[in-house]
Amino acid sequence: MKKDIHPENYRMVVFKDMSNDYSFITKSCAASNETVAWEDGNEYPLIKLEISHKSHPFFTGKMQLVDTAGRIDKFKKRYSQHIKK
Repeated sequence: MKKDIHPENYRMVVFKDMSNDYSFITKSCAASNETVAWEDGNEYPLIKLEISHKSHPFFTGKMQLVDTAGRIDKFKKRYSQHIKK
């Protein structure tokens, strides 16, 4: 294996699914400007997610439509040339 290719700044980070307010804490080196108080009373960096295993249709078995800032419209506009009408 190659040496010195993995980051060394892993720390505990809170990930929050914004579609259903589900949060979990795990180790990560992802950068964040926001912090949040966790259940243990400590402050941790916060990473906001649009989707997680608690809201993804594959894991939940339910289709949930979450249109964050016109994601669907942006997608259709970007790929309209490839969509046959």
